[in-house]
Amino acid sequence: MAAAAAMVWMPILEDGVFRFDASEAARAAAGPSLSFAEPRRREAVLLRGEGVDGDGPAVVPECQVVGDIVHKVLIKLPFGTSLYGTGEASGPLERTGKWVFTWNTDAWGYGPGTTSLYQSHPWVLSILPDGKAFGVLADTTHRCEINLRQESTIKFSASSAYPIVTFGPFDTPAQVMTSLSHAIGTLPMPSKWSLGYHQCRFSYKSSERVLEVIRTFREKGIPCDVVWMDIDYMDGFRCFTFDNDHFPDPKSMVDDLHSIGCKSIWMLDPGIKKEKGYFVYESGSENDVWIKKEDGSLFIGEVWPGDCVFPDFTSERIRTWWARLVRDFISNGVDGIWNDMNEPAMTTTTKTMLESNIHRGDADIGGVQNHSYYHNVYGMLMARSTYEGMVMSSTEKRPFVLTRAGFIGSQRYAATWTGDNLSNWEHLHMSIPMVLQLGLSGQPLSGPDIGGFAGNATPRLFGRWMGFGALFPFSRGHSEAGTNDHEPWSFGEECEEVCRLALLRRYRLLPHIYTLFYISHKKGTPVAAPLFFADPQDSELRKIETSFLLGPLLVCASTLPDKGAHECAHKLPKGIWLPFDFGDSHPDLPVLYLRGGAILPIGLPIKHVGEASLEDSLSLLVALDENGKAEGVLFEDAGDGYGFTQGDYLLTYYVAEVYSSVVSVKVLKTEGSWKRPKRNLNISILLGGGAMISSHGVDGEEVHFVMPSDVEVSTLVATSKLDLVKRLEMIHPLPDIDEPSGHEGAEVSKKLVELKSGDWFLKVVPWIGGRILSMTHLPSGMLHSSYMIFITSVIFMCTTKV
Repeated sequence: MAAAAAMVWMPILEDGVFRFDASEAARAAAGPSLSFAEPRRREAVLLRGEGVDGDGPAVVPECQVVGDIVHKVLIKLPFGTSLYGTGEASGPLERTGKWVFTWNTDAWGYGPGTTSLYQSHPWVLSILPDGKAFGVLADTTHRCEINLRQESTIKFSASSAYPIVTFGPFDTPAQVMTSLSHAIGTLPMPSKWSLGYHQCRFSYKSSERVLEVIRTFREKGIPCDVVWMDIDYMDGFRCFTFDNDHFPDPKSMVDDLHSIGCKSIWMLDPGIKKEKGYFVYESGSENDVWIKKEDGSLFIGEVWPGDCVFPDFTSERIRTWWARLVRDFISNGVDGIWNDMNEPAMTTTTKTMLESNIHRGDADIGGVQNHSYYHNVYGMLMARSTYEGMVMSSTEKRPFVLTRAGFIGSQRYAATWTGDNLSNWEHLHMSIPMVLQLGLSGQPLSGPDIGGFAGNATPRLFGRWMGFGALFPFSRGHSEAGTNDHEPWSFGEECEEVCRLALLRRYRLLPHIYTLFYISHKKGTPVAAPLFFADPQDSELRKIETSFLLGPLLVCASTLPDKGAHECAHKLPKGIWLPFDFGDSHPDLPVLYLRGGAILPIGLPIKHVGEASLEDSLSLLVALDENGKAEGVLFEDAGDGYGFTQGDYLLTYYVAEVYSSVVSVKVLKTEGSWKRPKRNLNISILLGGGAMISSHGVDGEEVHFVMPSDVEVSTLVATSKLDLVKRLEMIHPLPDIDEPSGHEGAEVSKKLVELKSGDWFLKVVPWIGGRILSMTHLPSGMLHSSYMIFITSVIFMCTTKV
């Protein structure tokens, strides 16, 4: 066993980015990058004059090679460093003390201690004691241990040679995220409709039921833009087919949905039923696309349809075969596609395929390798193929793909959600840091199953979750088969009203949210960011996980069943933060603040994106800073298509300033070729305590109005605070009735079994299939074969009902 030694390095990509390898030989042995958008950029030395200032790396990792196979990397950072990232990870926002394995896993009902979820992001973002930020990527597709149990220390370990890529230190975490995006790419600009609210269930059983649900949204005035079709729309769970009895004319159903402003998204899994006469199986067999075992025979795994075969997405030829199937499928009126079970998952004791299976990967991504090499990128490559099929189907629409499994860089092809969570308060709380971690790992378009997937939510749980879930980057309600209905009106009129108010907030804020996605598309910054982004030097902000930022907008939520957000003490960053609402304050909705110095664009309370028009009145919410100034930005385009890449958009920078008690609001500058639409402009200046003064004008023209005196401001603020207290006192919080679930999996999920074997301590859900909720290694050390034997035996034990 070699002693730990400093790694060899070279500057790559841009100033402040370095690649480290255990040795020159290890560099030559490392496989190609699948995380980098342009893999060659990881291999090319950046020379002086190409953006390198001549300084070497501020942090040099050490590497220890164990048995010529295992590479252990150690990165020591200054005491007081806070650690984040690790991608899709449960548990707290600040990751010190945590341990993660990058091994994509079907993790139904995961808990805060679960060490492997559906996606793999071998990435850590560090906030140093002085507020500067530093990022580290272990660029390997292999199973990788991320050990953060020692304070201010990052440890990676994997059974192969792999490079470490460091970013920074830079002045802010946003700069690190932008630099990371130059490596792994940014998300494509999403269509505006995909940022509306999505309604899903496993499953809506017929076309009639789908239309009934969406018509109810419209009748009740609850905003919604998308409905989802889970696997029951298929004929016997065969992908690319439709159940002739329950979905006999999908194109007609989609036309009906489109007529009332609703899009549809349909599920496609990688498991293809092995059945003669089934056109997908026959085509795949003819084109030799299926993954094979080590002996050359077909690998067969059991999924929803029974015995299944799986496309080998590591080959461009096979990805093209799948993409053409997707292209033809889209002709049924499909608006988006949902890739599920693509870890890949199946009903075996290991939950996935044999690691000895052979993939015929193209040379540029690693060539022929066994499954252990490609396991963590299988879902990403499937999403890529699905995305490319949607691109084939139309040059005028932006693809929307949602994937369960992924790898760092997956945002180039798909959005994601946080998997099969539970309807309980722990998972409600955990959904905020999970979304924030994904944003800090390069995936800005994510969200949880609002209300929880497994089990039955109570009215308060569902309404509270919708309150802040409506402000997540991706906002979707979803529930498991066998549970009660989980549409917003399913929990009584009070919960229905809370959901209506929450979603109307989202749609009023869509101009701002859409602008944030444009900025993320250009710069790689998160859409939803942790509170410490407002002031990285303030160490007290670093563990807050019940508040998050949407640009200058601060959302403060409650995840406690017995307290509303207005009853909680919120830690605010330094500076001016002014509360506001839309006349919709409620004990079960989050409290909103706007940073002093910001202008927030606000739209109308529409029911779906198609209702909006560029000529609609635009509102600007203004929070002046200590110098009486504010600025904001608004991005507008067609909401779909690619015209914006040719300049067909309008990017407006607004400014406000007080001079001699007169506020002026005007357009500072614009970008894009679009002419400004003729529309009214409503301007509201926040005064504090929810009070505001308003004026009106025409967008593009300078608007002036007089600020009230200090005495008048004090009176307005006091009156507003009193009115808010009275309004909240008149509203009864949602009931939190603890009704029996009635769902076998969810009921059993409340009864954990604790198991211990040697160095390992597990908490397990003894449900069909078995689910590990938390996994703790008592002493320190590497993952080894005893772990795999123990895990396999636990899962085997759990495949029988207890």
